Formats: sequence, C-alpha cells, structure tokens
Amino acid sequence: MKLELSDRVVVVTGAAKGIGLAISKAVADAQPAGLLMTDMDAAVLQEAKALDATAVVSDLLGRTAPDTIMTTAINRFGRVDGLVNAAGLTTRGSVQSGSEELWDALFAINAKAPFFLMQKVINDLSERGAAGSIVNVLSIHAHGGAPDLGIYAGSKGALATLTKNAANAHLPQRIRINGINLGWVATPSEHHMQANILGQGPDWQAAVASTRPLGRLITAQEAAKLALFLLSDLSIPMTGALIDLEQHVTGAIH
Repeated sequence: MKLELSDRVVVVTGAAKGIGLAISKAVADAQPAGLLMTDMDAAVLQEAKALDATAVVSDLLGRTAPDTIMTTAINRFGRVDGLVNAAGLTTRGSVQSGSEELWDALFAINAKAPFFLMQKVINDLSERGAAGSIVNVLSIHAHGGAPDLGIYAGSKGALATLTKNAANAHLPQRIRINGINLGWVATPSEHHMQANILGQGPDWQAAVASTRPLGRLITAQEAAKLALFLLSDLSIPMTGALIDLEQHVTGAIH
C-alpha cells in the first residue's frame, strides 16, 4: 500500500522550522487534499508558499489561536481530517526553580493549545461522521524527565494522558489519536538552546553525538516519517499508542 494523504486535509502546528517543518514537508510529499501550516514565526508564510500550503501566523499562547487556526482551515478547505500538534516549548524549569509564569507558558503551549485543537478537529470529524487521525508530538521526558525539565516533563505527561483519553473516547468514531515520545532531536531550536541559552557552545552536538548509540542525534526527518505513518491509513487500527522514538529502551539499564 502506498503511503498517501490524497483525501486528507491536514493541519500542522510549529511548522516554521525543525520538526514541524519536516512533518509539513512529508505531508506535502504525500499529496494531501489540503495542508495548513501554522506557527508564531512569520517564516511559516514563506515555508508554506514553497509547499503550496496555506499558512496562519498565530501564537498558541493566545486563547483565540485554536479558533483562528481551525476557522481558517475550514474556510479554505471545508474540513480537517488530520492534525499534528508539533509546536512546543522546551524552556528549562525544575520543580525547585520553576516559576508560575513558566508553568503557565509551558502548559499553554504544550498541553492546553493541543487539547483545544484536538477538540475542534474531533468535533468537525464527528459532525461529518468522518474518520480522522491526530498525532501529538510528545517527549521521552514524559516518562519522568531530567531534573531541569520538571515543568516541561509535566506538560508533556499531561498531553500523553490526554492522547490516550481521547483515543479511547473516540475509537468508535474511527478517530485515531497517537503520540510520539521524541528523544534528543537535532533542530535549530535545540541548537539555540544548547549553544546559546545553556552555554554549551557551537560544537555541543558533536560532543553529545559521541555518547549516542548511533553516533548522532535523531533527525527531524525521522520524526516526520513516523508522524506521516501515524496520519496515514497504513497505521490503522493503531490508536492510543505512545511511541518512543529514542536511542534507548525505556526502563532498560543503559
């Protein structure tokens, strides 16, 4: 069976760069009926133009962002059949040092916005009696996480539970919801975080790569291939799955 999305309209968040952009490119290659890319970064406009997609510049911290995104998609394409919640914040904050402002921002982007986008897509699918697929980009840190990522881990853990809850609730409607627990991925945002914010310098990735089993980090394209599979009919009947895309087996001694 060929992996294609010719009968699907898909929305991808965090689509201006990194994982979201890689997923958007993979979706575009699968020749969807429609693709809407959204990000707070205006660079999404140019990236969408290159893929013949529709773009929405929207900050998921805003309460109206899910409404704006879905209204635009439905006005443009008449429906939404697939959603990839790829947008996310990875700002550091431990249980000991985390602030209320950081908690609110991380949970708004990593849990609240994906929840309401899922809600709107599920409601559209339900009203039409149509099948659909949602993919939530989570994190390996949802299993517990590093000490300095306490709030981030909590937000991804919340979305992991919501993924399973929604999958169970809407299985009879043929609406599938799955998640990807991403490990350490090489992206522009991660480079900025490690090299500049955390002060690891421009060569941080080479040092980290030498400690990985594959001798490198996971690529955005590898994440995109899995997301595309989960969006497509090739992954039926999989739902409620949280797949670890990482270079170790969770729970094993390594």
